[in-house]
Amino acid sequence: MNPDIAKQNAAIAALRYIEDGMVVGLGTGSTSAHFVRALGERVRDGLKVKGVPTSEATRALAEQVGLPLIEISQISRIDVDVDGADEIDPQFRLIKGGGGALLREKIVAAASARMVVIADEGKWVERLGAFPLPVEVTRFGFALTAERVREALQQTGCAGDEVTLRVAGKANEPVITDGGNYILDAHAKSIADPDALAAVLSQIAGVVEHGLFIGLASAVILGREGGAEVREK
Repeated sequence: MNPDIAKQNAAIAALRYIEDGMVVGLGTGSTSAHFVRALGERVRDGLKVKGVPTSEATRALAEQVGLPLIEISQISRIDVDVDGADEIDPQFRLIKGGGGALLREKIVAAASARMVVIADEGKWVERLGAFPLPVEVTRFGFALTAERVREALQQTGCAGDEVTLRVAGKANEPVITDGGNYILDAHAKSIADPDALAAVLSQIAGVVEHGLFIGLASAVILGREGGAEVREK
């Protein structure tokens, strides 16, 4: 399977959920970038929508393709949010945040009447956790927070408990999110109870947001080389 073609097919299939006059959440990541480009093409053909970007990278791409944007502070509701995922399980629970925008992505998803997840079919898993779970944390006291996150993995029966600070570049500098925070990657390996882990992580002082998206997705589009499959709750 060519993952990029599969991602593109999923993104194009998501256009079926977009109607004239909608406010659309614009996700972050490689699959979401395909959607932004495809939506920009529809806008150039006359579709009238406004986008709410979930990251500065998505904002820049949307502006590049001529997609009109609106600030989230100017609206009270988003009609549909189209975003990717790092893992999706059969209950439509997600791991997100590989692109580092999990906080803004969750704010937009929670404010949306519908969340449509687009991904290549390899992102569909029976159990979450093989992909490291991103946890956005304040820079102050992040090492202490990392220890609490590690304890949360142990407490909720995860198969692994390693927690690492996300770094990038030749100098291995910590990744800084658009909100000015750090990201911890929790290597759970297998998450026995995503709901329980989400609840425990949310109670940890220093955790700004975690990448478990539960009860938010209403449709999943899995792209393949030959097209895409739509799954709805």
